[in-house]
Formats: sequence, C-alpha cells, structure tokens
Amino acid sequence: MKKLTALFLAVLMTLALGACSSGGNASNPGANTGSAPAAPEGAKEVTVGLIQLMEHPSLDEIRGAITARLEEKAAENGLTVKVNYQNGQGDTSTINTICQQFVANKVDVIVAIATPAAQGAATAAQGSGIPVVFSAVTDPVDAGLVESLEAPGGNITGTSDAIPVEKIFALAQELTPEVKSYGLIYNTSEDNSLSVIAQVKTYLDGQQIPYTEGAVTTSADVQTSARNLLGQCDAIFAPIDNTVASAMAVLADEAIQAKKPVYVAADSMVADGGLATVGVNYTNLGSQTGDMVLKILTGTPAGEIPVEVLRDNAIVINGNTAGAIGVDISKYGPSDANIISAVN
Repeated sequence: MKKLTALFLAVLMTLALGACSSGGNASNPGANTGSAPAAPEGAKEVTVGLIQLMEHPSLDEIRGAITARLEEKAAENGLTVKVNYQNGQGDTSTINTICQQFVANKVDVIVAIATPAAQGAATAAQGSGIPVVFSAVTDPVDAGLVESLEAPGGNITGTSDAIPVEKIFALAQELTPEVKSYGLIYNTSEDNSLSVIAQVKTYLDGQQIPYTEGAVTTSADVQTSARNLLGQCDAIFAPIDNTVASAMAVLADEAIQAKKPVYVAADSMVADGGLATVGVNYTNLGSQTGDMVLKILTGTPAGEIPVEVLRDNAIVINGNTAGAIGVDISKYGPSDANIISAVN
C-alpha cells in the first residue's frame, strides 16, 4: 500500500510540474510564470526553471530580485522570459524530482537558490546541455559545484554569499564586549553552514574564545538547541543556515527572553529578531544572478562566466532587539549602520 501511495504522489508531482512548464498552474500559488512586458517583435521565447530550497525571507528576497531583473531587462536583450518557479520544501527528494522535470521539459536555464538546490540542479542537468546558475551558495568550490571561482568549468556558474566572519565578530566585540563565549547553531547537513562554521571555529580558536556547538536537523529542533546553548554561552552565532533561518523568530524570542544576543550572517535574520550582522544585501545578490542568467540566454557559455562574490557588506542592527536585551547602539548613525526598527 505504501509503495502505491508513493507512486501516486510521484505521478501527481510530475503532472503538476509539467503543467507549470507550459504556462503556470493555478493550483500552485508558488509558481510564478511572469514574462517581460513589451517584448519586441521577433523576441526569442525562453523558459527559466527556478528552484528555491525552501521559503524564508533571505531566499525569497533573492528570488524576487532575480525575477524582477529578468522582467526589467528581457526586452532589451531581445527575449520573452517565462519563469517556472518551484519550492523544494527543504527536501532533497523533492528538489531532485523538480530538477529532473525541468530537464525533461527542456527549460533554457535552471536557476537554483541555496546550496542543496544548486547541487540537485547540477546533478539533474549533467549531460543535458542545460546551463545552471546558482545563487546564495556560500562556498561553491567546497560544495562541488565549480572547479574554481575564476573558471567554473562545465555548464554552471552563479553568485556566492560568502560571509565576512571576522567583521561579524569584530562588530560583536564592539556591541557586546562582555560576551566571552558563543553557541554555534546550525544544520550539519547543509554544506553552506559547515563551510562558515569551519571559518568561525578557526577564528574563535585563534582568539581563544570558547564555543559550544548546537546541531539541528529540522526547524523544530531550533528551540531546544537554542535553550541549551543559551544556558551555557553568552551569545549565539547562526550562519546563513536555511533550517535555522526558517525558525529565526523562535531563536530570537528565546534569546531575548534570556537577554542574550544572537549574531547572524544575513540581514533578513536580523529583521527576524537577530541582534546584528555584517552581511550581504540579498536584493543585490539576486539582481547580479539575474544579470548572469541574461548573459547566458544571449549566448555566453555558463562555464566561462566567473562566479561573483558580493563584497559590498553592510552593518545591520535590529534596534528593537538591542533595546529588549539592553545593548547600547546610540553610537551608530545612519551612515554607520542600517538600524531596523521592527521585527518581521
């Protein structure tokens, strides 16, 4: 009976994806099949298969910027772009099925947001001739996606949200000099998190700052792990971890109750209650990704386009969180930091 149920569900997903590729599926509110307005006569029609690991603010912001850039620039590039968006639901099997269907539908390019989605897309597209563009992949080389940032090779490229670890901890020292230990919360199954945590450990070891690790597997684990870490450490650090980010409001609430700071690696995680970061602007990251897609659609081989790492970092502080836990941010003016005054 279980096998029949699984087969039935797989057939339903395949049919749904196939319907989306031909112009959208009204039953799937996540599918976005927008097209560039006022395309010139004779414009080339192309389809972009867009997969996102899961829905949370950071990744949603990237997706919005990608689709906006494609709509904005399609006509001037002689294109009519249809976007078939699918949510991977944070599940490897779902991601693989979606990417395989993109390949079967012969989309012109696959855009994958976050490391697990990019890995699924790269595997599915191998040998198909379909280029892959990734976004929000912290370490594309370590994730096995490209040979190097300068020369990706194969039929893949994208944008990286590499984290300025030293800058984040320098900010933490400035804001909360009383912090003497950190709890590190992350999903050990996310390559992007492992890469950042390795850098964090190296930094903390070098500074002789003790830390405790709190591994989570699902977003439901975040609350328990947070409580454990807050009971042992002065502050928490969270990388751009999709599992943690999806439960950021829970983590922030636990930390505020404990009157302890949470430093994060994404501005959206600050908006969801983290104290501060020196982070990437995800709208800019998405726009850069969209530009890459257009370059590929107009003839440039993906493997010849260097991976772009966004270096324009900015300090972001949550004013409400600072007030709630007693952190003085009065020295920071508009020219020094983006002070968020509300929690999403």
